[in-house]
Amino acid sequence: MMTTKKFHLPVLTLLLIAGAAAAQNYPAKPVRVIVPFPPAGAADIVARHVSNGLSEGFGVQFVVENRGGAAGAIGAELATRAAPDGYTLMMTSSSTMSINPHLSARQAYDPINGFTPVALTGFSANVLAVHPSVPARTIKELIALAKAKPGVMTFSSNGSGTISHLTGELFMQQAGIKMVHIPYKGASGALIDVMAGQVTLLFAAYPSIAAQVRAGKLRALAVTSSKRIELAPELPTVAEALPGFESNQWWGCYGPPGLPAAIVTRLNTELNKVLRSADLRKKFAADGIEAGGGTPADLATYLKSDFERWGKVVKAAGIKPE
Repeated sequence: MMTTKKFHLPVLTLLLIAGAAAAQNYPAKPVRVIVPFPPAGAADIVARHVSNGLSEGFGVQFVVENRGGAAGAIGAELATRAAPDGYTLMMTSSSTMSINPHLSARQAYDPINGFTPVALTGFSANVLAVHPSVPARTIKELIALAKAKPGVMTFSSNGSGTISHLTGELFMQQAGIKMVHIPYKGASGALIDVMAGQVTLLFAAYPSIAAQVRAGKLRALAVTSSKRIELAPELPTVAEALPGFESNQWWGCYGPPGLPAAIVTRLNTELNKVLRSADLRKKFAADGIEAGGGTPADLATYLKSDFERWGKVVKAAGIKPE
């Protein structure tokens, strides 16, 4: 046993020295940032803003590569199989990591153990908005209205299994009410029919409905994040009426499994600098996004909590994986 330890110690020391040297020189060439969605979507916007900041900070290009398809699974599978050398990262959303794994019968990747977390890059809360004819101006009044007429109230979504749909399911489960889900193929139809009074309410990103709220075509009641948002600080949270309620669309930066800790630390440090910059926060705010930040452990903890939340919602709603 003593001989074995003496034999392995120099090897281990050399590996540690080599790893530290590689991290010190990192990045020495362009870094690929996989976005598992098509261009122009929210994940793509976040990735490009952050990648531009990292390119400036490191002096090396961080190049966004869109690999959409299969609700994010194609790009995520590509990222989880990449070499853990820091030259392939993934910038993805909560849909890929927290929701879609519960809706797919084929697991192409493991969101919890199949990646190395780097940092939470940003999040965006939804807003619960109703048609102005709805006689409710608070969440408690809305819940009372729904309990008085179970199954009469309706809510629209961007489609079955989307964050807007599951947020409605979460709301019903925590409030103890029953509403009818009306799925649409995208956000525009879901919004138009609520404004027309054909559907009672919807959960939507604040920037996408802010103009309609200001024009009186919709009434915003609350935001779905755990804290009030900078874009609309006057709006209460749903959690103020239903403690513990939270639903965010969020984005995070990940590497393949086994990414060396020293490289993770360098990436996390620079990423936090980018996320604290006034320029990045201004760009994010224009798209209704609030900057994230924190440690890799913070992202891992947040993902685990969010993953478990949506798993329970999907199961309680009786949604079967396809």
